[in-house]
Amino acid sequence: MKQRYQQAMEWLYLICVVISGSALVIITLIIPLGVFMRYAMNNPLSWPEPASVIMMVIFSFVGGAAVYRANVHIAVQALLDAVSATKRRLMLWAADACMAATALFMLGYGVQLCLTTRYQTMAEFPSLSVGYVYMPIPIAGLLTLLFLIERVWVGDAPATSIMYSDQATEVE
Repeated sequence: MKQRYQQAMEWLYLICVVISGSALVIITLIIPLGVFMRYAMNNPLSWPEPASVIMMVIFSFVGGAAVYRANVHIAVQALLDAVSATKRRLMLWAADACMAATALFMLGYGVQLCLTTRYQTMAEFPSLSVGYVYMPIPIAGLLTLLFLIERVWVGDAPATSIMYSDQATEVE
């Protein structure tokens, strides 16, 4: 059961990386398009900036969940190294509890935010509900919670995980 869960989390991690990477590529393409159209063609477009904000929301929240699973988020390792093993375990448990609370907050209040704004639209995208724009928040909360469950229940991802495939190699 644990192995299947870990395998599912590996797939979710890959999906998160692809989605957040795609959002970053889209941002990289549409911002210069907006600048080009405004200053070179003297014909500004109204949609590149709000579209890039939407992509940044997706990139930030979905990518943040992937970063959490990969364990490459901001951590104060020096503080952990300075305390005893018992205090270290307690601090790590407290950090996991805080992450669970944060993920549950994102999930609960993110769903509420999406429901509250579901009938609002953006001026630049009149057919797009603002609720959909905010949907990465509860989704990222759920993903982070699932990744936290994996870490607590199963442990860290195995060394064969795709997360470790891009590690730096030593130069001879």
